[in-house]
Amino acid sequence: MQDMGIQGRIKHKYVTTTNSKHHNKIYSNLIKDQKLTGINQVWCADITHIRILNGFVYLAAIIDIYSRKIVGWAIGKTLSPKLVITALKMAIATRNTDNLIHHSDQGIQYTCKDYIKILKDNGIRISISGKGNPYDNAFAESFFKTLKQEEVYLWEYETFSDVVERIPYFIEDLYNRKRLHSSLGYRFPEEFKRLLAKNSSREYMVC
Repeated sequence: MQDMGIQGRIKHKYVTTTNSKHHNKIYSNLIKDQKLTGINQVWCADITHIRILNGFVYLAAIIDIYSRKIVGWAIGKTLSPKLVITALKMAIATRNTDNLIHHSDQGIQYTCKDYIKILKDNGIRISISGKGNPYDNAFAESFFKTLKQEEVYLWEYETFSDVVERIPYFIEDLYNRKRLHSSLGYRFPEEFKRLLAKNSSREYMVC
């Protein structure tokens, strides 16, 4: 490996971002076996950590399951509810929330009264994974895996400022606008969204 200039990837320690030891209400899982036909039907929310020299930075993200687009995100130094609320407000500001389901794990951030109030105030139905069932949130986990492999592990951030500088660029310019998805017919999320809008407009004009 030394002769060929190959480096092994270091296995990073797992850090939990979910605190489900609370007495907040746990809502039913509404997305199990759900068949989607368009965007803004189900959003999936989750949190991941990014290692820096003196600790961790946290990224909250909301992904539209149908288009795979990251519709809301926030970066913070703590796992406070403010982190996920910021991501949620970003998503709501630019998207239609009619008949929308918001899905998350049982983390205290997603079940706290302030977060739930925002969902209810915007008419968003609440869906929460069953305890110990990570597959319910597979779409968010898939995005985080891509983020770590194609961005975080390649740069090895040292400071909070490094994360704030690079992550938005990866999400908005690379993942949403350039990364191809086989599930989208090898299109990137933003292109797929525009194609859906174009086809929907044509159908409306025909009717």
